[in-house]
Amino acid sequence: MRHGIKQRKLNRTTSHRKAMLANMAASLVKHEQIVTTLPKAKELKPYVEKLITLGKQAAANPDCALAKRRQAVSKMRDEAMVKKIFDILAERYEGRSGGYTRVLKAGFRYGDAAPMAVIELVDRDESAKGQDSGPTGETEEFVPGPSEEVKENRKKKEAAA
Repeated sequence: MRHGIKQRKLNRTTSHRKAMLANMAASLVKHEQIVTTLPKAKELKPYVEKLITLGKQAAANPDCALAKRRQAVSKMRDEAMVKKIFDILAERYEGRSGGYTRVLKAGFRYGDAAPMAVIELVDRDESAKGQDSGPTGETEEFVPGPSEEVKENRKKKEAAA
């Protein structure tokens, strides 16, 4: 019987699963929308909603704000994103009693046919999408690194010989 088993293991050890959820929660708070597999998205949803609830509880009762903030930091391990939860998201969702995220199915991944999903914050900020992640798309001037210099020196030696 499955008494008391509520989470998916996701083929990971406990420490790996906790770290993965903390990282995904930080990414979701930062970008307000991420694409992942459906089981991971379903597992992340209550994790993030509990963090936002901690922020709302801190806003409602300033006496316990420090304790709630420390609880959130111990779960998520990203102080900048905890600050965003407590300052911005708690204020944004003060009138909403739960249901801060939504999971949308997004088809199947090409390589292994894994079901994909988009998890996003309800009433999200469109400008947060893709913020500080990956290349900016601007072309930068190429600066040769050590490996290119070594290749050039070899060519010069071969030409001289």
